Amino acid sequence: MIDNESMTYSVIIVAGGKGLRMGGELPKQFIPIAGKPVLMHTIAAFFRYNKDLQIILVLPKSHREYWSKLCKEYNFSIKHTLVDGGETRFHSVSNGLAVVRGEIVGIHDGVRPFVSQEVIERCYRLAKSKKAVIPVVDIVETVRKVNKEDSVTVNRNEYKLVQTPQVFQSSFLKEAYKQPYSSIFTDDASVVEELGCTITLTEGNRENIKITTPFDLKIAATLI
Repeated sequence: MIDNESMTYSVIIVAGGKGLRMGGELPKQFIPIAGKPVLMHTIAAFFRYNKDLQIILVLPKSHREYWSKLCKEYNFSIKHTLVDGGETRFHSVSNGLAVVRGEIVGIHDGVRPFVSQEVIERCYRLAKSKKAVIPVVDIVETVRKVNKEDSVTVNRNEYKLVQTPQVFQSSFLKEAYKQPYSSIFTDDASVVEELGCTITLTEGNRENIKITTPFDLKIAATLI
């Protein structure tokens, strides 16, 4: 168990290479909202939380030059370490972990710029005594499970929507990522669960959307 107020923190911000679904070629993390790219808003959220936080940005290698151009264009000066992305999200996070210095590390989607300061703080604080902490929100819609020939309503109270940052004790997460890649690894929590770890859930914030579709971009423009 880690319980040291002077411990160091890191965050790995993972940005993929695809444009918005249903149209658009510009990778979604570079699309501007309120005058600057989504990714800059995301990085700034963690910098506001802790100016000493080690920020690691994982980008496809082919996007490095464009990101450097954007940083100059927008005079973006928040210090961060660039790491090349991998074949999958699993491999991208693994690349980021290779340069992590903090004892507690968060993994965050580059296109989730609206994570609240309260959620970030709570996830890192809980991770001091828990190995793995993830923010979640309730499902408010009716949920149906689809079978081959029909569907059935399920109890939505038994399910949660998962957000990021997912925060872990670094030594434990690094050990988890030594496992061979598996298609069942849909997020970082699923990786550490393979080691038999219990995941601690904490309340997320509903505004913490993942910008994936053109409709999400409209919501983002309103939220900003």
